Amino acid sequence: VSTQAKMPTCNFVAEKYKSYPYEHMQKIREQNISPSLRMYYKKPLLLHQGHMQWLFDYEGRRYLDLFAGIVTVSVGHCHPKVTVAAQKQLARLWHTTNIYMHPSIHEYAEKLTSFLPDPLKVVYLTNSGSEANDLAMFMARLYTRNFDIISLRGAYHGGSPYTLGLTSVGLYKHSVANGFGCSTTMLPDVFRGPWGGSHCRDSPVQTVRKCSCSEGVCHANDQYIEQFKDTLNTSVPKTIAGFIAEPIQGVNGAVQYPRNFLKEAYQLVRERGGICISDEVQTGFGRTGSHFWGFETHGVVPDIVTLAKGIGNGFPMAAVVTTKDIASSLAQNLHFNTFGGSPLACVVGAAVLDAIEEDGLQKNSEEVGTYMLLELAKLRDKFEVVGDVRGKGLMIGVEMVTDKDSRHPLPGEEINQIWEDCKDMGVLIGRGGLYSQTFRIKPPMCINKKDVDFTVEVLNTALQKHMERAAAK
Repeated sequence: VSTQAKMPTCNFVAEKYKSYPYEHMQKIREQNISPSLRMYYKKPLLLHQGHMQWLFDYEGRRYLDLFAGIVTVSVGHCHPKVTVAAQKQLARLWHTTNIYMHPSIHEYAEKLTSFLPDPLKVVYLTNSGSEANDLAMFMARLYTRNFDIISLRGAYHGGSPYTLGLTSVGLYKHSVANGFGCSTTMLPDVFRGPWGGSHCRDSPVQTVRKCSCSEGVCHANDQYIEQFKDTLNTSVPKTIAGFIAEPIQGVNGAVQYPRNFLKEAYQLVRERGGICISDEVQTGFGRTGSHFWGFETHGVVPDIVTLAKGIGNGFPMAAVVTTKDIASSLAQNLHFNTFGGSPLACVVGAAVLDAIEEDGLQKNSEEVGTYMLLELAKLRDKFEVVGDVRGKGLMIGVEMVTDKDSRHPLPGEEINQIWEDCKDMGVLIGRGGLYSQTFRIKPPMCINKKDVDFTVEVLNTALQKHMERAAAK
């Protein structure tokens, strides 16, 4: 694919690839790796080295990584500070479990909770986001002595049998009994949902929909809150265990709610004795730019926060942070996690927090993210198939449609071709939404404006090609 877009320079030189040939890797994949682990692209990438926002494949090709291992590489691939911290700890102590004390879990618990408001000061460390949300559900039910938990349609909260009840994306649902005590409620999606206007969401870019709301009024929000009340009045008992939401939906394609929705929903949940859980697996650690945590952008303080992905920059770790009272409900009986809070994980976690601060990554997310959103909005104005550009900081969604009036999702084969063209030009982006109709841009938080210019140029070229293909039909 020829393009005028010139990839920004990178002075890092990747090692030469020394493992099996591509075809042999494919054979192993077919024979020895679970087929449920599906891969991106017609010819899947074989990557073997990473450096900050860059990835290198087996043939030495360089890619700008705008998906960060599904929103997980927060500070950059193989960030020197994090790498050195891990290397030192590798030679010191790997594993003790939680029956003994070791320094790094205490140092890390103190450091991590210093980023959270009172009373969110008690940490339970796990190994993955599904595990963290699973535990959050368990704690909500134990603490409230109620059972029902509400989540939003389009939510992704994990793939464990317990969390699958909250996850509300059909592609992840398996035909086994799950979701006992889980109810979903209408997603307040101001682009695709029944209501939405021209200043609903906390983003530099608003939807193409119009409304006549005056300052401080949001008709869409009022309607979505009515739907939330309807769920409370029809689907659950008088008292509930809780409500969980992502501050911005991740897997569903960076979907944002009206500004006051979470604040009002939290109040309604608490009136019913429920606790509020903020799933910060994708939005945490400064990614939204204006704040360190996604919940802060909504002006709420949850009762439980779950963290994963960016917490370890690719190291498998996660956390549940809650209040002293809620945490003590789990202490009535034994609850144990073998690998959670290992000496290694805690050292990595602490180094990630240091890197975010030292490299100014929250501010970078805000500045570069806002710049990117505004540049992408120009593509929305230029191309009829770009229906919505949304997000905050470096948590961005670009929703593709057949046309802006109907807002119907662009057919899969058309989106796939645009996506493949971007990859061929050196840009890796994710996919999301119920129909995989949304491009997800959630890069390592170290990207810069040159990377953005390159990306926008590549996307522009891919969209032009799409228009030419459509015209030739």
